[in-house]
Amino acid sequence: MCRLRTRLYHIALGVGMCLSIGACDLLEVDPTSVITSDSFWQTESDAQGGLAGMYVKLRTESVENLFIWGELRSETLESEAIVGDNYMKYRENDLSASFGPSWQGLYSVVNAANLILTKVPEITFSSEDTRKLLLAQAHAMRAYVYFTMAKIWGGVPIRTEPMEKYDAATVHKARATLEEVFTLIKDDLKDALELFPSDAFETGRNHWSKASTLALKADVYLWTARRMNGGEADFQTALKACEDIQQIGGIRLLPDFKEVFTYDNKGNDEVLMAINYKKVEASNNYFDMMHISAATLSPDIEPDILETIGAGGGLMELSPSKHLRAQYSEEDSRRDVTFLEIYKTKDGGRSYYGTMAMKCRGIVESGVRYFVDDIILYRYADVLLMKAEAKNGLKQDPTAEMEEVRQRAYGENYANHKFVNGTPEENDAAILQERLLEFATECKRWWDLVRFDKAFELVPSLVGRDNQELLYFPIPNSVLSLEPLVEPNSAWPM
Repeated sequence: MCRLRTRLYHIALGVGMCLSIGACDLLEVDPTSVITSDSFWQTESDAQGGLAGMYVKLRTESVENLFIWGELRSETLESEAIVGDNYMKYRENDLSASFGPSWQGLYSVVNAANLILTKVPEITFSSEDTRKLLLAQAHAMRAYVYFTMAKIWGGVPIRTEPMEKYDAATVHKARATLEEVFTLIKDDLKDALELFPSDAFETGRNHWSKASTLALKADVYLWTARRMNGGEADFQTALKACEDIQQIGGIRLLPDFKEVFTYDNKGNDEVLMAINYKKVEASNNYFDMMHISAATLSPDIEPDILETIGAGGGLMELSPSKHLRAQYSEEDSRRDVTFLEIYKTKDGGRSYYGTMAMKCRGIVESGVRYFVDDIILYRYADVLLMKAEAKNGLKQDPTAEMEEVRQRAYGENYANHKFVNGTPEENDAAILQERLLEFATECKRWWDLVRFDKAFELVPSLVGRDNQELLYFPIPNSVLSLEPLVEPNSAWPM
């Protein structure tokens, strides 16, 4: 999963990061392609280039890795692949240190943020608000990445200084405790929110903003409320973050669920933070794995289904699982937006062929489908359901938030699906279920199961294996071989 050549190419475009953590041999690289900090980080334009590079590095992780970490170990997917099953070990929770994404790419994002936080204060800006905005985004990004790593691996090495040349003392660090990592995350969130000069979104809503950072804050504090004994205080902080988002203009639940994911409607009013994709800038993202190419379809596929599938692309390596599909009512508008069940008809009989994901299907040009939808990290429906979760954690009534989400989902049939306030345990189950229906295939289900402590109950491959250490991913051997002070996650074989 090493992509150093790609990373160095982005440095040449103005990213300004000189190496990824313990990555490949730099002797393979033409040194003239590297822009050092001596020649870069001189002007406001350089700083904007560094910021752009930080987001490019995050996009690299969103092509596949965020999906592997946030969705694949849950119960939402199965394989109906035409060729092979490359993801079975994740779905079966049969992991080891011999495979899986490394943390080097995520530390590349961290290093880009560290460069901004170190260099930008030294640069002259035409506007102090512009400087604050860049620093706020870097703090928010670092918080997001460390939060992601803490959920994946637990305690990880803390690096807050940029690496501009190889230095063993800087590179080789032991894992910090989980508490130390979350202290950094919460400090970064505080700094970011103090720095944002306004509530405004940038065009496309694919940069960290005050609203999206508040959503991240709610997410973090819900995690520590449940997973780190934060309890009532952290639930209260999460609730306040959600309420603060609701005071910001230009945010709403779109009336039509499908419109949230329409390619021509990127950066819509429901989106708080998304990772930007464009055909000329990025390769296909993970939704390619859940689509099917028309060229591989049986000639007996029903005509209306063929029309819905449209132009091809993908090998349907992964499909929304039978279990997931069974959770949706026929009256739930999210059902047909989330998946398409494919049937064929032959000799008067109808038979099941497979299931394709439908949320982010990209664009079609000259008969070719390009999966370049933005990957949404936070949207307003998430805020509503996080608010419901926080209120329930405080033994308050979450009906208003649950109703808003369900009313959009069921429309005129909402009366058949009203939320009824129950015990905190009953409400938690309802909120977790609502998140499943709302966010399937959006890289959230595994983290939801872990946060609610339901993975060992709801994931078939984990039933009867109740060991909290299994909820972390193994640290890959590719990391352990380069970072001698890092100890492995012992629950998994080497």
